[in-house]
Amino acid sequence: MESISFLLIAVILTALAFDFTNGFHDTANSMATSIATGALKPRVAVAVAGALNLAGAFLSTKVASTISNGLVNDSKVSLVMIFAGLVGAILWNLATWLFGMPSSSSHALFGGLIGAVWVGAGGSAIHFTQVMEKIVIPAVASPILACAVAVAATYLAYKITQRTAKRKVNRGFRAGQIGSASLVALAHGTNDAQKTMGVITLALISTGFLAHGSEPPWWVVLTAGLAISLGTYVGGWRIIRTMGKGLTDIQAPQGFAAETTSTAVILSSSHLGFALSTTQVCTGGILGSGLGRKLARVRWGIAGRIAVSWVLTLPAAAATGGVSAWVADQGDLGVALVAGVAVAAAAGFYVLSRRRPVNADNVNEVPPRERQLTGSSTV
Repeated sequence: MESISFLLIAVILTALAFDFTNGFHDTANSMATSIATGALKPRVAVAVAGALNLAGAFLSTKVASTISNGLVNDSKVSLVMIFAGLVGAILWNLATWLFGMPSSSSHALFGGLIGAVWVGAGGSAIHFTQVMEKIVIPAVASPILACAVAVAATYLAYKITQRTAKRKVNRGFRAGQIGSASLVALAHGTNDAQKTMGVITLALISTGFLAHGSEPPWWVVLTAGLAISLGTYVGGWRIIRTMGKGLTDIQAPQGFAAETTSTAVILSSSHLGFALSTTQVCTGGILGSGLGRKLARVRWGIAGRIAVSWVLTLPAAAATGGVSAWVADQGDLGVALVAGVAVAAAAGFYVLSRRRPVNADNVNEVPPRERQLTGSSTV
C-alpha cells in the first residue's frame, strides 16, 4: 500500500468538485417542473432536492461499482488519468451550464475518464462491451422510454380529471408534485451521487488503498453525498429555466406525470446498476408531458439544441480528458498546468454568466428573444 500522496488528495478534491458541479447542473432534473408550476418556491425546492440527494446517496452502491470496476481495467488506471478525466468532465459541465443546456453530467464523466484512460493506457484498458451495455444503450433508450411513458401518463391525467374544475385539478396536482419531485431528487441521489463514489474508489484502488473490486468506503459515500447535496442547493438556475420554461409550457398535471415517470425509470436503472443520465430521463419526461397535453406548445428549437449537446457530450469530454491526460502525464508541471487552466476556465465561465444572471427571482422568466429564436409548435 502506498502512502497518501498530494496527487491522490488532489484527485479526491477534484472528484468532489465534479460532484458539486453535478449537483447544481442537475438540480433541474428534480425541481424544474415544480418550480415552473409554482408547486414549490425556488429556494425551498433546491433545499428539498439537496437533502434528498444526500439521503439517496446511501441507498445503493451498484452504480458506483459499475464506475470503479466496470468501465475500465482498474489495474491499468493511474491517478493522473483519473485527474485528467475529472477535469474534462468539469469543464464540459460548466460550459453547458453557461448556455443553460441540460447535458448529461454522467456522460461528461464517462467521456472524460474514457478519453484519459485511452490516451494514458490504450484502448485495451477500456471495457467497450460494458460501455455499450451500461452507457450507450441506456443513453438512447432511457429518454425515449421516459418520453413515451410521460405521454401516456399526461394524457391519462387530463382524461381522468376532464370533468373536474381546472382550479381544483391544478391545486391537487401541485400538492402531488411535492411528493413526486421529492422522489426524483431521492432517485437522483441513488444514481448520480454514486458516480463520484466510483471515481474516488477507483483512485483508492489504483494506489493500493483498496483491493480490486472493492465497494466505496463509508466516508466516500458520505463526502460524495454531501458534495452533490451542496451543489444541488446552490441551484443551477440557468438549466432550471431551460427545462421548466424552455421545452414546453408546463401545467401541474404535466409536471406530476413527468416527475413520476422519471422516478420510475431512474430507480429501475439504479437497481440494475445502469449508470444512465438522469438529465436525459427527466428531459424526456418533460418533452413527453408536452406531447401528451392537447394544444401544448413544444419548442423544437430548444429540444434540438439539447439533443445536439447530448450527442457531443461523450466525445467532447473524452477529447478534453485525453488532452488533459497527455499534458498531465509530463510530470508535476503538467498536472499543475492542467489544474491552472481548469481553474482559469471555471472563473471565465462564472464571469460570463454574470452578464445575464439567472437566479431564484427570475428563473421562471423566459426572454422573448429566446422564444423567437427557438420557435414553437402546437401539438
